[in-house]
Amino acid sequence: MRWCRKRKWLSALAALWLALAAAGSADADGIEVRKATLAAAENGYYLEAEFNITLTHTLEEALSKGVPLYFLLEFEVIRQRWYWFNDTVANGQYQYRVSFNSLTRQYRVGVGTLYENFTTLREALAFLSKVRVGDVVPRDALSKDTSYTAGVRMRLDGTQLPRPFQVSAVGSREWSVGSEWFRWTLAP
Repeated sequence: MRWCRKRKWLSALAALWLALAAAGSADADGIEVRKATLAAAENGYYLEAEFNITLTHTLEEALSKGVPLYFLLEFEVIRQRWYWFNDTVANGQYQYRVSFNSLTRQYRVGVGTLYENFTTLREALAFLSKVRVGDVVPRDALSKDTSYTAGVRMRLDGTQLPRPFQVSAVGSREWSVGSEWFRWTLAP
């Protein structure tokens, strides 16, 4: 009798452990901001950010079937004001395209008109995860005696998917991959 109770208890504990492990692996898919910084250059400030990008199985499969994935990098610098609405000093969106060519068996990451080819998806995502964008804020836009809040995030742009995928992407966790806003205080 005792052995039967212990066995039930152990099987319940094992089921709970498996459920938690499955939930943890489901949450591992997505985009997470590791770090971000705004650094001074000659003409202004440039953005450097690192992301941890993990695609869902559905996105990997769609990519391997020839569906390009578009990612948006969104950036903003805000001056907090207690007496009125916050002032947006600078903001911008930058688009990245990840595609797979089945003839050459290569992945391609595009930024504007520049492209880089990779042999594996892991290499392509590693390239995409390290972002450096120049002149996001003009040098004279930030005052020395003022504190600012900068924010960055990256997400899959579902509006760039083909129409049939857009319909299935609405409200689906498999198709909506993105990070939360990563914010930090900036004092030039």
